Amino acid sequence: MNLNDLHDRLVAGLETSEEIRAAFAAHPRHRYIPDMIWPSVTGLPLFRTADPERWARIVYADDAVTTQANDGGSGPRNEPSSSSSAPQLMADMIAAARIRPGTRVLEIGTGTGWNAAILSSLVGPTGAVTSVEIDPDVASAARERLAGTRVRVITGTEAPGTDTYDALIATCSVSRVPVDWLDRVGLESLIVTPWAAHSHWQHTPVVALRKTGWTCARGPFALGARFMHDRTQRVPDPDFPGLGRRPEATDVVPFTSDEVVEGDLLTCLMLMLPGVRIGAGVRPFAGGHGRIVYLGTPEGSWAYLWPDGTVHSGGRENLVDRLSVAYTTLKGVDGADVTAFSLEVNPPSRVCHVRSAFGEWDHGTNS
Repeated sequence: MNLNDLHDRLVAGLETSEEIRAAFAAHPRHRYIPDMIWPSVTGLPLFRTADPERWARIVYADDAVTTQANDGGSGPRNEPSSSSSAPQLMADMIAAARIRPGTRVLEIGTGTGWNAAILSSLVGPTGAVTSVEIDPDVASAARERLAGTRVRVITGTEAPGTDTYDALIATCSVSRVPVDWLDRVGLESLIVTPWAAHSHWQHTPVVALRKTGWTCARGPFALGARFMHDRTQRVPDPDFPGLGRRPEATDVVPFTSDEVVEGDLLTCLMLMLPGVRIGAGVRPFAGGHGRIVYLGTPEGSWAYLWPDGTVHSGGRENLVDRLSVAYTTLKGVDGADVTAFSLEVNPPSRVCHVRSAFGEWDHGTNS
């Protein structure tokens, strides 16, 4: 199995500009992936020496590759804590940031270093790439892989000094856009970052924010994604909504959990339901197990939407009505997806305001 041939095939399949494709071509992915990776959230890691063909198949699939689990420790599950992002997603985020020759880029989350290497090729000798990595071991390994490039790797949470950058790209999700990010980019510069109102959101859509003032930024959501959350903004994952509680009400709605999940509507519904934890899972139902869409609030209200349109719920707040109104509104907009929404942030006041042509929602952050 020729790794360079696999890389050529991956690059040829990218839907992006010729400039971005050429930057990917200059940096084969396998040179940046460590020998040990985590193929699944359960089970043992995979070592390249143990099964080189399987390792290569995983590396050259157009998907994320988990390169560290549980912050480098152990646990009952292999919770991803560092990774190489999916190549197409990387290309889309780079395009959204409008990286050009001469651009000075600040990257948050070095990971393997592959994205930083590609950025370095795009900005050329007149530009600069500074990449910040919170994990010392991950930063050290990336620094070695990036030897010979012009990338500066910083261990920590912030870039030192007072340099101003033309663009910022984050490879981790945030709930609060740090004030430091706005301080470090120029007026009208772009900040491309995954965003989630809470660190336990399953989906983290990518937003392209333009700095519009000294402490504020706004911009459209560009694409759906799933990123790990910034380690400095994590909050403990709450218990599964309604766990161990009997339903206080049973309703039937004219849509099902499968329609929500398969219609790729969860991200949009998250944006439209501030203060509500929403996701998909599997629970026992009617003698077996069924895929559900679950909703929960911090004060304990909850609801489960099942594959037959039945909804079980409990608590003080009527989450069934909130879900039904949001779903009906969304389905009434032809072709609505995450790009129909935009985000406005003001870090000092922690205001996160989501807008669309069919509504506005304030997401107060508690993470």
